[in-house]
Amino acid sequence: MATATAAAATSYFFGTRLNNVNTTTLNNGRFHALLNFGKKKTAPQPPPKKKEVKVKPSGDRLVWFPNAEPPEWLDGSMIGDRGFDPFGFAKPAEYLQFDLDSLDQNLAKNIAGDVIGTRVEVAEVKPTPFQPYSEVFGIQRFRECELIHGRWAMLGSLGALAVEALTGVAWQDAGKVELVEGSSYLGLPLPFSLTTLIWIEVIVIGYIEFQRNAELDPEKRLYPGGRFFDPLGLANDPEEKARLQLAEIKHSRLAMVVFLIFAIQAAVTGKGPISFLATFNK
Repeated sequence: MATATAAAATSYFFGTRLNNVNTTTLNNGRFHALLNFGKKKTAPQPPPKKKEVKVKPSGDRLVWFPNAEPPEWLDGSMIGDRGFDPFGFAKPAEYLQFDLDSLDQNLAKNIAGDVIGTRVEVAEVKPTPFQPYSEVFGIQRFRECELIHGRWAMLGSLGALAVEALTGVAWQDAGKVELVEGSSYLGLPLPFSLTTLIWIEVIVIGYIEFQRNAELDPEKRLYPGGRFFDPLGLANDPEEKARLQLAEIKHSRLAMVVFLIFAIQAAVTGKGPISFLATFNK
């Protein structure tokens, strides 16, 4: 029984090793529930709550707000970590492990299982398509979402400016124009209908995302490299790679803020960024 309990405590099914697990209490609880030895199960003391220890910013670490104290789970090890998590979304979740309930119909009173320990979900990527992370609010998933959204925001911001500058059509009105005049790119007609273009986008992007989710290495999921994603070998030098990663996350965050401004501007004024600036300068 002790060997089985120790194996269960370290198994992958239960996550990581349980803290403060009393094997004697575990055995008594199971015998009492299944075999009815008549012993009164002693309730173990719940594990003491951990105090949140704030990591003071060092002299060479930049934080998102002057004199801000980053939380302990943002230790500065990630690229672009500025300690920004005011609502604690990325705090690692701890799960309580309960003992078996006493389910014997011959007893006058069945005692509910007490807390016997805690466990933390294993922070690793699993081979599950479109849901590789078991934790929705996990710091690794947040970083991946931030970077992917930032890359799309950089493309969207540049596209909104370029299209309006070359065609005079604001980005929010581009779809209306194509519904009337047909599909086009930078004013040039395309030999595809809008329905065909949507299907091409769904198939291509869906295939790319499916292949990306098949990658289980967190680093390669975000920075695949190779001849297709780094043909010039700019990230061969580790120091240069770290610099480029930091520059990318900075530009990603700026682009997300910029496109949010574009969206608010279009909703309030109905104009694109270039036409709005032209009106503002008059």
